Amino acid sequence: MSSFNDNVRPDWDEVIVRIVDYVRDFEPQTDLAWRTARHMLIDSLGCALEALEYPACTKLLGPLVEGASLPGGARVPGTSYELDPVKAAFDIGATIRWLDYNDTWLAAEWGHPSDNLGAILAVADWLARKGHPLTMRQVLECAIKAHEIQGVIALKNSFNQVGLDHVALVKLASTAVAGKLLGLTREQSLAALSQVFVDGQSLRTYRHAPNTGSRKSWAAGDACSRAVRLALMAQTGEMGYPGALTAPAWGFYDVSFQGRPFRFERDFGSYVIENVLFKISYPAEFHSQSAVEAAMTLHQRFQELGRSVEDVEKIVIRTHAACVRIIDKQGPLDNPADRDHCIQYMVAVPLIFGRLTAADYEDGVAADPRIDALRAKIRCVEDPDFTADYHDPDKRSIANGLNVTFKDGTKLDEVLVEYPIGHRRRRAEGIPLLEAKFRRNLARRFDEARQQRILDVALDQARLEAMPVQDFMALFVA
Repeated sequence: MSSFNDNVRPDWDEVIVRIVDYVRDFEPQTDLAWRTARHMLIDSLGCALEALEYPACTKLLGPLVEGASLPGGARVPGTSYELDPVKAAFDIGATIRWLDYNDTWLAAEWGHPSDNLGAILAVADWLARKGHPLTMRQVLECAIKAHEIQGVIALKNSFNQVGLDHVALVKLASTAVAGKLLGLTREQSLAALSQVFVDGQSLRTYRHAPNTGSRKSWAAGDACSRAVRLALMAQTGEMGYPGALTAPAWGFYDVSFQGRPFRFERDFGSYVIENVLFKISYPAEFHSQSAVEAAMTLHQRFQELGRSVEDVEKIVIRTHAACVRIIDKQGPLDNPADRDHCIQYMVAVPLIFGRLTAADYEDGVAADPRIDALRAKIRCVEDPDFTADYHDPDKRSIANGLNVTFKDGTKLDEVLVEYPIGHRRRRAEGIPLLEAKFRRNLARRFDEARQQRILDVALDQARLEAMPVQDFMALFVA
């Protein structure tokens, strides 16, 4: 079988059919969805620009081998690269994700739905430069749908519990929306998604001690590039596998998901983009964001009381189960990737310095002996109510409470933050700060004239949506 038409076989796995039909048929309706998608886009591009200041990231960018550039290909924001869409998807996805500063979704599975922009922007720019009339509204539509696919599946299905990394969902969502941009038939789209599940999936090895490493910063880019490759293969008529999920013994559920089928809390719509979490103030794993806010408050309180971290006997973090599972770490931290997934580190730095930036994970700052000394005094304790509120669809809190005891026996009142600045419940407070973050990141790479040209479009919903993709991407060429 080498080619397909739209006469779809009746035995395709239901989940694959649901995703394909959602991407083909759903039209986002709410102003909140479209507006939040724009905020997500500019925030992600800002994160990508900041990542370009780190050689560990930039060494991975550009053509795979010398001479493999593609004039007229997809651009990588903040650089001069023009690449085939598969490699461009890697580069864009890796830069967006590198500093752990882009948006977040927390549920049974965790992840960063804006990772999917790697595939979306690469395919859209490549197609637009080939003469396909695409606007940024179509990019935002694909982003809304990618967020929804990744996020809705994550609500009830824990990939981490079976040792798999959440970037499997990036590959799934990116394949689905890349297929839409490429104009795949329904049957071709089904085939492409089935290939995602037949593929091997990334282990979480690189996110956990003692193996935490920089792959966690480029794993999403890798998923984006694989998604584009699978969609392009499906476009040629490459066959799919209708039972990729459910085939007894050999399907994804039996091989990789302990025999459990996916469960769904809700239908696909625009829920995820409307409720996504932004990392606005701190480049820190999201389960720690509220703890970092609390630590900043405590830093100020220490100054007011004339106290220092040397006076601390112990700090207890009252937290939720996901925090304990992912970022509660003791012992040596070997690299920046290890440090930005350690809540003790992410609390110690602001308590000492009154700040937490991407540079604070680098070796120079980490060598300060006060950090490890304070880390050793910090422990996490799960509060079951916090865990329940974390999973409550009406709350989705990410609570952390810091309790400080000094060596003289005195204790400070707990500093509790339930909803960090990037939460939907604090949107009105957060968006001006998100825009300020974007402005700072633009200034890292572009002169004032270019910054203003970008802002004139990026902060205007109607103008952005109407802009041709190739013109928008041209604004970010270095």
